[in-house]
Amino acid sequence: MASEAPKDHSAPPRVLVAANRGPLSYALAEDGTLSARRGGGGLVSGLSAALAEHPGSLWVCAALGRGDREAVRRGVSEPGVRMLEIDPDVYDDAYNGIANSVLWFTHHGLYDVPREPVFDAEFRRRWASYRAYNRAFADVLAAQAAPGAAVLIQDYHLSLAPGLLREARPDLRIGHFTHTPWASADQLAMLPDDIREELVWGMLGADELGFHTWAWASAFMSGARLDGPGGVADPVWPTGDPWRGVVHRRGGGPRRRTRVMARPLGVDGDELRALARRPEVDERLAALRAEVADRKTIVRVDRTELSKNIVRGLLAYRELLRERPEWRGRVVHLASAYPSRQDLAVYREYTAAVATLAADINDEFGTADWTPVLLSVQDDFPRSLAAYRLADVALINPLRDGMNLVAKEIPVVSERGCALVLSMGAGAYGELREDALTVNPYDVSATAAALHEALSMGDAERADRTKRLAAAAVALPPARWFADQLDALLTEASGAEGA
Repeated sequence: MASEAPKDHSAPPRVLVAANRGPLSYALAEDGTLSARRGGGGLVSGLSAALAEHPGSLWVCAALGRGDREAVRRGVSEPGVRMLEIDPDVYDDAYNGIANSVLWFTHHGLYDVPREPVFDAEFRRRWASYRAYNRAFADVLAAQAAPGAAVLIQDYHLSLAPGLLREARPDLRIGHFTHTPWASADQLAMLPDDIREELVWGMLGADELGFHTWAWASAFMSGARLDGPGGVADPVWPTGDPWRGVVHRRGGGPRRRTRVMARPLGVDGDELRALARRPEVDERLAALRAEVADRKTIVRVDRTELSKNIVRGLLAYRELLRERPEWRGRVVHLASAYPSRQDLAVYREYTAAVATLAADINDEFGTADWTPVLLSVQDDFPRSLAAYRLADVALINPLRDGMNLVAKEIPVVSERGCALVLSMGAGAYGELREDALTVNPYDVSATAAALHEALSMGDAERADRTKRLAAAAVALPPARWFADQLDALLTEASGAEGA
């Protein structure tokens, strides 16, 4: 399953991170040479910066590509990084078959319920792979961690790892952070009873569970009530809010408590603005300005993920042009929609639907000198940053999102200030709603009306709103977000409460 841990005669790490994706990846050239590339994104940068404050810390991740797997086989490694070579079939079952096709759909409410889900023998086989994948991480963490070390496990790919690690190493301080929403109790109840209980018990192995919002934290607690032969778990909702969490007892073991916290991840404003001023971004900005000319811009940047609601966003833009003809020729929709999870048929179909609808809008309204939708399907971060700088309006309309950092990034980078049209389904809604134009993500007409209001907003009001949005966006940057969780694990009393 996982490759053997390398012999290491240095002191075992006291701070460990576990995530499906690591802080770097390896590329394998035709001549067989390997080269390492650091990962991008605010979360990786923030975690890396925080771990740098703890010499000897360790990041455990999966070997994702051919280069990563070859690096593991050759024993190539970077200091502080431990890649696991998981059997490709087991990985595919765990990652695509369960994490992205079951847990993602459950947490985001994406099932076409009359037809899905179907929990049959094939599902059980894939769940066994998901369990094995989580155990591979738990085994390496257990073998590597120093006594009493802090282990921070990331996201829904590793929902079982806290419980498996707790069984092997009860001395560890274990945290888990879920970057997606958490399913409502009704949605969670769609899972087979034994699978739901295994999932909840896996999470309850942690001393602290983190979510981006109280809505997602509360959803976990609502679905965490267990009373059966495997043990008892009861959510605690204190009126004074000294802590929220779940008190539980597994079998005949000691009573424990798991704190459940909301920690809304923000962006590193200084780093983001510096990235947005690099020469390659300036080049993309010049090209976009040549295409847009003096027109206003509506910007969105998403993966073609079903929960991002890109199709309804395009339908709202089409309705704006149909119902408000004064905007024809005066606005351009800069839509970046990077193909995502194309090995799953439903995602390929959704990506094709996005491209088709964008083309239809251009056919209906386009003229010789105006293309209403400029759709980019390339994963081009410099172009995205250039679009951020050019944004007059940001359209963020997910059905359901753990946070949605794009909603925070655009106000930080926009040069002229931008009006934010924001879905109530975004995790960022609670922090940004006072200065955003908020919409029901299913209501295309209301979204079209909000786009009109945003485009019509006066310069002074837009600038004031943007300033407040940017301040909220940088309130908890990644390095501090991570450090707060680590400090809580290292300073809070153990979760054990005795028999």
